[in-house]
Amino acid sequence: MLKLLYMLGKKLHEMAMEELLDEDKVRADLKELYVLLESGKISEEEFELREEVLVGQLEEIELHKNK
Repeated sequence: MLKLLYMLGKKLHEMAMEELLDEDKVRADLKELYVLLESGKISEEEFELREEVLVGQLEEIELHKNK
């Protein structure tokens, strides 16, 4: 039973890391964010907050690539 829980936890961790480190997805989200700003659907303030998160994710991805 413990082995099964360990394996499940390990798989969930792997899946979460893959999603967090998906550079293509983060770049697509960033492009979409620019479209939202340019179309007036979000404010400059909201854009900056969301952009900061996405750029931080890209920086984290670069750190993991260079390990």
